[in-house]
Amino acid sequence: MACSAHRISIVTTFSSGNAQPAPVFSGASGSERTARLCAESALFMRDHVLSVVSHDLRGPLNAIHSWAYVLERKLDAADATAQRAIDGIRNGVDQQVKLLESVVDATRAGTKSLALARAPFALRPMIDATADEVRSALSSARGVTIAVDSPRAGETLNGDAERLSQALWLMLTFAVEASARDATVTLTSRTDATSWHASVTFTPAPAALDDATLPHLLEAFARGQAREPREAGRISWVLALCKRVAEAHDGQFEQNEQALTMRIPLSAA
Repeated sequence: MACSAHRISIVTTFSSGNAQPAPVFSGASGSERTARLCAESALFMRDHVLSVVSHDLRGPLNAIHSWAYVLERKLDAADATAQRAIDGIRNGVDQQVKLLESVVDATRAGTKSLALARAPFALRPMIDATADEVRSALSSARGVTIAVDSPRAGETLNGDAERLSQALWLMLTFAVEASARDATVTLTSRTDATSWHASVTFTPAPAALDDATLPHLLEAFARGQAREPREAGRISWVLALCKRVAEAHDGQFEQNEQALTMRIPLSAA
């Protein structure tokens, strides 16, 4: 099933990051819920891209602004043409910064704060239900096996079960998308004295992300970007929701070549 068929009607439903999605174990059909999860992932990817653009543009603009002041001190104050040129540079930079603030930052304002509906819940049922969702929506059709390694059944966490399920769904979906046919994706769940650790490991097959003979859930743009080299510490754009959910729980999300990991405190802050 492709998410794009539902894209227009569903994105409007999740126009704000503060909107509370349906519970994990709602009565929505599998195809409905998968489409909604795709829409949420796309929303947060859009905002992550805007954040990256804003950050990467501000650095050069600040440098231009600073060098304009250096040049001003070196130029003849009586040279009207040179002074107009410096003023033009500074005004141009100021206009670009205002554009970032009014267009880029304002566009992503709705998801800057991620509201959580915290409550104690059992981890294992959420993990099993999420893995089953990815199996039925994607991995079975691609011939990819999802193995769950979670030795303890009684672990509980005080957090937003739906948001954490979304993050786990996206981690598994990304790993399946990046795996070749007949591969195995392993979800390992562990808890220590303070935190829940979820790790999704897989064997990357970058060509699988663009293989037109395989079914896909993630957008072509997202899959294409995921194949590009990443700077240290940065994640693939499509995984932005995972990072935001983890950080909203005072946790961490990391991506490396063969694993996606999320650490979440067991208790609310």
